[in-house]
Amino acid sequence: MPKTVSAAESLMKVLADTGISVCFTNPGTTEIHLVAALETETRIKGVLCLFEGVCSGAADGFARMTGRPAATLLHLGPGLANAMANLHNARRARSPVVNLVGDHPAAHRRNDPPLASDIATLARPVSAWVSEATDAAGLPAECLAAVRAALSPPGQVATLIIPTDCAWGNAEAPAVDWQPPEIPPASDSTVATAAGMLRADVPTALMIGGKALQQEGLRHAARIAARTGATLLAPTFDARFQRGAGIPMVRRLPYFPERVQKRLAGFGQLILVGVPAPTAFFAYPDRSTDLLPPGCRVAALAAPEEDGTASLAALADALGAGGATPAEAPPLSRPELPEGPLSAETIGVAIGALLPEGAIVSDESGTSGEFAYRATGGTPPHDWLCLTGGSIGQGIPLATGAALACPDRPVICLQGDGGAMYTLQALWTQAREQLNITTVIFSNRKYQILEVELWRLGFKTPGARTTDLMRLGRPEPDWVQLSQGMGVPAVRVETTAAFITQFNKALAEPGPHLIEAVI
Repeated sequence: MPKTVSAAESLMKVLADTGISVCFTNPGTTEIHLVAALETETRIKGVLCLFEGVCSGAADGFARMTGRPAATLLHLGPGLANAMANLHNARRARSPVVNLVGDHPAAHRRNDPPLASDIATLARPVSAWVSEATDAAGLPAECLAAVRAALSPPGQVATLIIPTDCAWGNAEAPAVDWQPPEIPPASDSTVATAAGMLRADVPTALMIGGKALQQEGLRHAARIAARTGATLLAPTFDARFQRGAGIPMVRRLPYFPERVQKRLAGFGQLILVGVPAPTAFFAYPDRSTDLLPPGCRVAALAAPEEDGTASLAALADALGAGGATPAEAPPLSRPELPEGPLSAETIGVAIGALLPEGAIVSDESGTSGEFAYRATGGTPPHDWLCLTGGSIGQGIPLATGAALACPDRPVICLQGDGGAMYTLQALWTQAREQLNITTVIFSNRKYQILEVELWRLGFKTPGARTTDLMRLGRPEPDWVQLSQGMGVPAVRVETTAAFITQFNKALAEPGPHLIEAVI
């Protein structure tokens, strides 16, 4: 007699058959059958996180480094709500993520139990696809639809709500003849329009984002720039920059709008590849948020859901630039090890001097990390992951997911102390999984960006009650104790020499480490 298979087991088989290999979870009672199903599906690694915002941030990091979705397993509406900030960042990164959210059976929801909520409404702001299973027999097919939705170009968040009676019922897994969706390139007419713009005697910027910021796309873009004189630009924050010695450089747009306006001044044309036209992060009284010069012509070579890399290759061919020597590929160069008092600048320069080849940098350093970005342009090739949606608390979970995706590569997390407090539970997962991550906490004991914005908004001499709401004092967080309490070895450094010593030591030793750099 054939073994009866639960719908939960069939769902996990579908996930594994489609290539999903990791499930980040913080489950509850409504997800018990799904957790138990992971016991039988050995192709999926279950990773426990102590907060749902760690699950979603780690799934984002995993997707950025693999191009494949991870699953999250979340407990009802409150669990999804806890995950939402980093799902917002994942949505902005265009990362494929499959959320599995448990719920009460419909019959019990009518009783309004304490954890009942409108999960679908919670999910929609951060999900491109939301569905609720209605019976056990249909659950595996719904799961397959969720994976397909997550991988719809360019990648998106898909949320499947699973009432417990759907999970504990029986269902056979469908046969999965799995082919990821094809990503279309730009049309011939769009390529021709962009080529015509680049042939015109008009200063032109080519703004690149998404997967086109990886090596192949950058080389096509650099050949176009070499042939036409176009300037290569990128958004301030994108999901993943591949950069370093031998990789063509692009200039990121600055953060503040007046600096973006200055950077873009003089361009008569802007061609977009996988990104929307630039916009300011915030509006300010008596300042324009129009970033482009008056009269600048804007055209899209490739929309975000199109293949930006293939589109750049087609454009290079149309311009006869296929054999051109790529421009702006820096040679291998490192800064000298710094001396002097410890500061964000000396930390950045030290990282540039020591960054190992193949490193993955998760950057949520706020006002402190720009020095590290500048100092690493000529270091050995590496990946740089940014805070795409602006919702802080991403850096440590993102590094966690990246390390699970690429266990053979060192991961460096550059993290502001304010944002680190949002999701410090990710350190526990790093210790549990023994991940090769070095976290650098820029410990200035305040939300520095808020003080900058306070000044920019005209509050030149803010009072003590105002600044007190932007300072991490009374008491100051002790990152050595916090990290050690999560199982991650940690040290505090207050000099440049000590930072260099401890950073080198952390890179040389396996497992996670944390350095609190007091600046």
